[in-house]
Amino acid sequence: MIKKEKDNRPDQKTSPFIGLLLFCISILLLVITGPLGFIYGILHSLFTKGFSGIGEFLLKIAISIDQLGNVMMQHLLNQLWIKKEGYRFGNRDETISSVLGKNKQNATLTGFGKAIDKILDTLDPNHSLNSIDYYVEPEH
Repeated sequence: MIKKEKDNRPDQKTSPFIGLLLFCISILLLVITGPLGFIYGILHSLFTKGFSGIGEFLLKIAISIDQLGNVMMQHLLNQLWIKKEGYRFGNRDETISSVLGKNKQNATLTGFGKAIDKILDTLDPNHSLNSIDYYVEPEH
């Protein structure tokens, strides 16, 4: 296992070409290998841990998708859900709910952000506050 130590430095700048190339390769690999990996993961989880294993597997995927949404929608969510001084969306290691919870704590949610938080609280009480990831380093 490769461990990356946090040194509080922002990610290095990447050329637009490299970013575009890696984005295209990642989409291609997801489309080609994703379905096979998903089916294998479901079966592996079922036969090694039973139905609870499937739940764990799907939760990990849901968190990964949530992190993707945090990055993909960062500009829109920063505009609509939080005040200018709020904790920003866009950290690739953090979920949307975690950022929402941090802004709820800091009273930096807009009216729209508060409405989204209330909907989540209806489905899962204190969802955003319970989702806060205190181990995520803020991006610079």
